[in-house]
Amino acid sequence: MAPSLPVIDAAGLLEIVRALVSELRPGKPPDATLDSHLERDLGLDSLARVELLARIEHAARVQLPDGTLEAAETPRQLLAALRAARPEAVTDPPGVVAAAETARIEAPTAAATLVDVLQWHAEHSPQHIHIRLLHDDAEIGTLTHRQLLEGATRIAAGLRHAGVAPGDAVAIMLPTSLEFFTSFYGALLAGGVPVPMYPPTRPSQLEDHLRRQSGILESCRAPVLVTDAQVQQVARLISTPSGSLRYTLTAHELANHHGDPEPAARRADELALLQYTSGSTGNPKGVMLTHANLLANIRAWSRSIAITADDVTVSWLPLYHDMGLIAAWLGSLYNGCPLVLMSPLDFLSRPVRWLRTLHRYHGTLSAAPNFAYELVLKHVEERELAGLDLSRWRFTANGAEPVNPDTIERFSERLAPYGLRREAMTPAYGLAENAVGLAVPPIGRGPRIDRVARDAFSRGEAIRAPEDDAGAIRFVGCGQPLPGHDLRIVAPSGDELPDRRVGRIEFRGPSATTGYLHNTGETRKLLRGSWLDTGDLGYLAEGELFVTGRVKDMIIRGGRNLYPYELEDAIGALPGVRRGCVAVFGVPDPATASERLVAVVETRTADEAERRDLEHAVGALAVDLLGVPLDAVVLAPPHSVLKTSSGKIRRAATRELYQSGVLGRQHSVRVQMLRLAALAAARNTGQALRRAGAALWAAWAWTILVLLAVPVWFAVATLRRPATAWQLSRTGARLLAALSGIRIDVRGLANLPAAAPCIVVANHSSYLDGLVAAAALPRPFVFVAKRELLGSAIARRFLQGLGTEFIERFAVQDSADAAQRLAERARLGTALFYFPEGTFMRRPGLQEFRLGAFLAACAAELPVVPVTICGTRAVLPDGTWLPRRGPVRVTIGRPILPQGKDWNAALALRDAARKEILEHCGEPDAMA
Repeated sequence: MAPSLPVIDAAGLLEIVRALVSELRPGKPPDATLDSHLERDLGLDSLARVELLARIEHAARVQLPDGTLEAAETPRQLLAALRAARPEAVTDPPGVVAAAETARIEAPTAAATLVDVLQWHAEHSPQHIHIRLLHDDAEIGTLTHRQLLEGATRIAAGLRHAGVAPGDAVAIMLPTSLEFFTSFYGALLAGGVPVPMYPPTRPSQLEDHLRRQSGILESCRAPVLVTDAQVQQVARLISTPSGSLRYTLTAHELANHHGDPEPAARRADELALLQYTSGSTGNPKGVMLTHANLLANIRAWSRSIAITADDVTVSWLPLYHDMGLIAAWLGSLYNGCPLVLMSPLDFLSRPVRWLRTLHRYHGTLSAAPNFAYELVLKHVEERELAGLDLSRWRFTANGAEPVNPDTIERFSERLAPYGLRREAMTPAYGLAENAVGLAVPPIGRGPRIDRVARDAFSRGEAIRAPEDDAGAIRFVGCGQPLPGHDLRIVAPSGDELPDRRVGRIEFRGPSATTGYLHNTGETRKLLRGSWLDTGDLGYLAEGELFVTGRVKDMIIRGGRNLYPYELEDAIGALPGVRRGCVAVFGVPDPATASERLVAVVETRTADEAERRDLEHAVGALAVDLLGVPLDAVVLAPPHSVLKTSSGKIRRAATRELYQSGVLGRQHSVRVQMLRLAALAAARNTGQALRRAGAALWAAWAWTILVLLAVPVWFAVATLRRPATAWQLSRTGARLLAALSGIRIDVRGLANLPAAAPCIVVANHSSYLDGLVAAAALPRPFVFVAKRELLGSAIARRFLQGLGTEFIERFAVQDSADAAQRLAERARLGTALFYFPEGTFMRRPGLQEFRLGAFLAACAAELPVVPVTICGTRAVLPDGTWLPRRGPVRVTIGRPILPQGKDWNAALALRDAARKEILEHCGEPDAMA
């Protein structure tokens, strides 16, 4: 007869809740009832609730229903979950899933884009199971290479139907699901750029979360947000000032659009991902990563840790995080090894699932932040480990947050009896600005821990401490840079520092971003010539990188460099303090030209005497650990210390709240929702007014254009006198600009020859360029246009009236006769005007120049005048007939004389003119 399970009633459950709250809030009996809100009333955040559920399950010897961690908000709901619980699982390890026998899978080494990678595997190993999705220890879905491609193709059709154009951002706010992968690749196949975002989490921080997501959507200007049905209604509250977000759709809705579109043509240098930084030191920034960046990082990482198709990756990491998205998923896809995936909530609610999955699927590769290893140590009981075999687990990366040396040693020791080797523990370093990974130790070497003298370290020197130095600071080595990548340590002056000197970590390599989307200010801070600034501090020792902290977190006090991490951790261990909810930062003090040292400490302690004791204990710790007193100790209510989505302390943002005097102010979820709705309504009203104003202006501009164009067209087409036609066109163009309010700023008019023959070349980005050129240039020119325009009766008669020369669009030399004819006209005094790009497109970027204008200039021995037109792409972009008001600038460069009459002289003349235009157009080089 099976032993009966302990019965836990309402009183017993409340006893467990009160015991936990007492540990977090000692000295005062907790007032916990069945209807107390776990977070708002009792201060139990997500990790505290993990602890609470573990204690309930242990006391009742049951497993609570899946989803309890996410859904239960009160003890009464926990009691209902307890009544629906099943007896705890047997301790026998889960059965091992045999790997399917497949043909040898090779990595697509010639692939230039992520789309190429998927198409390669879909063709060469279509039935290979790429992803196994788990939930509650059960496999709930799989995805083969072919299924991923087919599902992504359906999503791509839906995105195109929603108006996603090549280069548009596609925001993806989905939980861990198979739909995330098809949506990500669907965006790529549609020509878009995926922007992974995390879905809403804790209600108490809902307002902050949605405001931050609104900032991301505004930054990337995504027209479509892909989410699930549960989030869709809340996500519709998100509004953007520009009104760029048009649709909030589910993956199911997108996949219902029929069609099998051809994948959009992609190049290696095009954006493949916008990866928004976590914002631990400020507002999130959109890191621009190309296909080449991502594949370079994946290949370098794979080479460093010797990944093959025989590996098995196990991951619970969120897919909006670079470690989960790139290292775990895209790395597995590239190398053809299966990915076994569970959600972060599955791991948090029962950490042993991570280890059981590694055992069951013979996992060889996995990664996690330091807190996850601590969670396993704390919540996985010995009986749950019985029978596990982790001997295949050859590589387990520890990154994304500071690595604790004690965690490494205790985790290795705890799991050694179950086959995990200490050599598998691998601290690593990376950042979003380099895709994901930057440095990793040699495979199989094991962790290296460096002990540094505290006093010397405060002066910026990482001198080895004697063995008997109890006050030494320990740092974990993160290895050497990935193949093809470099890093260095520099002083504030920019000079490179020698070994064991602490400074800023800079890097470069093929994975490095070119900057942040629509954020030139932050991009300038990031770039240091050919190097990029990580924003981190560290030192090198025998070629190994040791990371010591964030630049913005370092506090300068009395000429000493102080770091907050050790003090924050020590304060978090004090009774009455919410562990992991402490922020220590510096505030500028003009009186001393130094910084005031402030600690914000979350606590629920209300008793005045207890609070004074806690302040004294915090101050004493600062003196003991840092050697300096605190200037201010702020005892704040729960959730005052801001965090990122990955749990990092946002010290800079918390400091801003402290300085503005609003630290700790909180509002109910209902108030937050009402305020968000009001904000959304205000924004929507503003957007509607702006759209109405823009539509009225566009109608006015078109009205003026028609009224002016009709008489000008008839005059030009009838008179057939080019000089007079030019003056009429110029007058009409200038009048159109004046009446519509478009200001044309012309610079460098002195560079344009007043009467001497010359050839003008200009960049081409809009249908307005011809009108702008006519309005800006005071002397007559003859346009050289593509012959296809002769097919339009309206365009043909007008252009012929202007005396336009027509050439073949795709001819390199435009035939010897055409080149000779144009050169002769120019030699006789006709000023020619070319758009050497030949055409234009919606995406910004200076295209390749054709040689016709430059061959003619060399043959006629005439100067080329480069003219840069800036702003017309914004006023009337390709693909729309709705103009927008904006400034236009025309810059006339100095004439460039040909240095010969041959082919090479024409090439040199083309390159010189293109370089001049590229310098002033404000757009990237599309041929780079």
